Amino acid sequence: MFTGIIQGVATIDAVKDHDGLRTFTLRFPEGFSEGLAIGASVSVDGVCLTVTELLSAQTATFDVMLQSLKITTLADYVAGDRVNVERAAKDGAEIGGHPISGHVDFSTTIESVGTSEGNKVIRIAIPPDFVRYVFAKGYIAINGASLTVSEVDKKEGWFEVWLIPETRRMTVFEDKRAGDRLNIEIERDTQVVVDTVRDAVQESLGRLQPVLEALLAEKGLNLEDFMQVPRQIGKG
Repeated sequence: MFTGIIQGVATIDAVKDHDGLRTFTLRFPEGFSEGLAIGASVSVDGVCLTVTELLSAQTATFDVMLQSLKITTLADYVAGDRVNVERAAKDGAEIGGHPISGHVDFSTTIESVGTSEGNKVIRIAIPPDFVRYVFAKGYIAINGASLTVSEVDKKEGWFEVWLIPETRRMTVFEDKRAGDRLNIEIERDTQVVVDTVRDAVQESLGRLQPVLEALLAEKGLNLEDFMQVPRQIGKG
């Protein structure tokens, strides 16, 4: 498990494909790899990877399976790219962001980037299957960073996050531009609540559900508009 508080930015030294795997060699910032061991978990742009070899005090290798390459942005990376990194949380560690598994749900595209009073505003596209899990003031993990959704438009399919100066300094987000892809992990508690409510509604309404949905559609409404989850305050 990870906390969503990025501990540094690593540089990809090398990328090698072999035997259905892709091996990344990462160079970590000073002090990051102290005590790091083979088999340890590291979040790399939000993807939980396992250390396969320690090459030096600051470099290590990680093997990535084809499935992870398909779902995440790791398939796009080349030597010289920079990535957010976080060590796995230790027992009793303070959760400064929110619990993150490192299992990315989808990758998506930045629609626009702007700035306001020193803060960076990023608008991010949401695939239709995941719109129901994104709420204003709720948590979301972007490239492994725990962030707060500032605004969401479910009909147009986007959400926004605001990045404070410290987040911009400690992560790769300062380099991101419109068209770049990001790894997204939705907040698990939100997913459980939404799916439970949806199942309960479907079970209760039964055959009446399509009729109710049709009536709501005539008014420009959606049944999911009435299935909200508790909002949370997260990190920027």
